[in-house]
Amino acid sequence: MLIELNVSDFAIIDHLSLAFHPGFNVLTGETGAGKSIIIDAVSMLLGGRADTSFVRAGCDRARVEGVFRLSPPLQAAINPVLEREGLEGEEPDTLVLGREIRSTGRNFCRVNGSTVNLSILEEVAQALIDIHGQSEHLSLLQVRQHQVFLDRYAGLDEQREALATEVRQLRRVRQELADLQRDEQQLARRVDQLSFQVEEIGAAKLKPGEEAELNVERNRLANAEQISQFAGEAYRLLVEGDGDEQPSAADILGQAARAVSSLVKLDSSVQEQQQLVETLTYQLEELAGTLRDYTENIDFDPTRLQEVEERLGLIFSLKRKYGNSIEEIIEFGQRAQAELEQISHSEERIEELRQIEEELRRKIGRMALALSAARNEAGQTLAQGVVSQLADLGMAKADFAVELTWNDDPKGVYVETEQGLKTLACDERGIDRVEFLIAPNPGEPLKPLVKVASGGETSRIMLALKSVLAVADETPTLIFDEIDQGIGGRVGGVVGRKLWELSHQGQHQVLCVTHLPQIAGYGDTHYHVTKHVSGARTQTGVQVLAGDGRVEELAQMLGAVSQSTRDSAREILNEAAGMKVG
Repeated sequence: MLIELNVSDFAIIDHLSLAFHPGFNVLTGETGAGKSIIIDAVSMLLGGRADTSFVRAGCDRARVEGVFRLSPPLQAAINPVLEREGLEGEEPDTLVLGREIRSTGRNFCRVNGSTVNLSILEEVAQALIDIHGQSEHLSLLQVRQHQVFLDRYAGLDEQREALATEVRQLRRVRQELADLQRDEQQLARRVDQLSFQVEEIGAAKLKPGEEAELNVERNRLANAEQISQFAGEAYRLLVEGDGDEQPSAADILGQAARAVSSLVKLDSSVQEQQQLVETLTYQLEELAGTLRDYTENIDFDPTRLQEVEERLGLIFSLKRKYGNSIEEIIEFGQRAQAELEQISHSEERIEELRQIEEELRRKIGRMALALSAARNEAGQTLAQGVVSQLADLGMAKADFAVELTWNDDPKGVYVETEQGLKTLACDERGIDRVEFLIAPNPGEPLKPLVKVASGGETSRIMLALKSVLAVADETPTLIFDEIDQGIGGRVGGVVGRKLWELSHQGQHQVLCVTHLPQIAGYGDTHYHVTKHVSGARTQTGVQVLAGDGRVEELAQMLGAVSQSTRDSAREILNEAAGMKVG
């Protein structure tokens, strides 16, 4: 709900800070004091028209800021948008929206202090407030929402979602069918391409890790002569020495071992060194043996070198086409084989999918018809409730209906009707196009709700709908601007009671701008909007009324303030209090 509204340099408002409360809030005051301007400010905050005429004369910008407290369901609806755009606030249950208009024509939108474009502001704000009367923020005037309201009213959300699941499955089946039924020449070219790729990769008989092993082998074969030379030289130096002049490493180490052995006989403290010399001797013999075997196995084989080079060249060529490694090439071949098999068996799959499609069209048709029947029954009950509410609101001759229409579609779902089998358009919401119709005056035909003239009549229709749909409507804050237009005091009392019931029984925060004391008397919080001149400038002020101050305001709304009007004001307040208790 809206808990705080701050307005600066907006029209005749210099600076205004309002704290709104749960329940039923009423705003009263003389004509031109600025009541509707406050509503205009809220409308602009929600993404409405931002005109430079709103900027207070002599100022360079106008600002509006609203602080909202979010219920858990509203957090669930709005938080994904905030997270997507990086607009999370410090407290998850608090949302701050801002709008600024400059005299130059530029305007800025803010969500939780961050600047955003208008579309993001509207996306975040759309679920927060409905303004009835002079604004376009009317979810009930959006035809697409009528089906949503009707389903919530009738408790059909689960049934509709089950239908939506099947519709989504039908779409997937049709998409796969479309993919399989592409141009035959294109498929033939694709088969040739895939066959070549699978054959080329398969013929290579690649093995993971093969490339690294081949590189090592190629290096050894290409340098066989040098490798043999270095290995042989190392072996001779270890075992044979360099002719008669230089003994081998083994001879020298043997001499050292004998010297250390003699040393140990004289000084046992160097026994560990003797063991170390013996270990070195064993290691040298092992090294020499390894080098001897290695040298004997070195074979310069030009034929094998050429084979290795060709194999590496093949791998390089395949990598350029199919991947950066042997593993990726193999995986590519597996995917190509799978696609080839899919295309090769496409005729069987197409026939299978066609059967599935027909079964889904029949199944969805049955589900959609059942959903439509439930909607039709709920629509009649809803219409009766709205007509009853309208009678209480001074529109006793008004008529209301919920219209469900179907559209033919040769590719739609099969629906068995009294007139026979039909194929009807169906989406995730079903086969019904739901629209609310109204005939405000006797003798007039029912017309779409969106075409009803604006003003107090529209507001009363909205109030009747909101009263019946209170449980289904999840918009937390409802604003009614001059809902009393064209009604008298008796009906005004009924309107006031229904607005109060909407706030308490329907769990909404309700704000209402009114000139009727009978409506104002039902307010839980009463704001008195005034205007005064200060320094040759007109300014708007707001005061919360209670006790005698409220009595005086209601008396003023009844006419000239007198003891009689004060008594009437107290009577209105007492009657409202009694109705609230009752």
